[in-house]
Amino acid sequence: MYERIRNLREDRDLTQQDLAALLHCSQACYSNYEIGKRDIPTEALNTLADFYNTSTDYLLGRTKEKKPYPKK
Repeated sequence: MYERIRNLREDRDLTQQDLAALLHCSQACYSNYEIGKRDIPTEALNTLADFYNTSTDYLLGRTKEKKPYPKK
């Protein structure tokens, strides 16, 4: 999971600070998400999935399919 959120961020040429601002946390906190020192809260995981237009299952490594699920 941690590698996926880092790769998605780097693919878009974003900094950890950019994502920290989106998630309303510090850069150090976000860095800990990326290296696996801290679990990502569900709300932050949902925000990242929406931001990257993917599913939480993709972020969690449960699927290789990046395409998000249809909205209800």
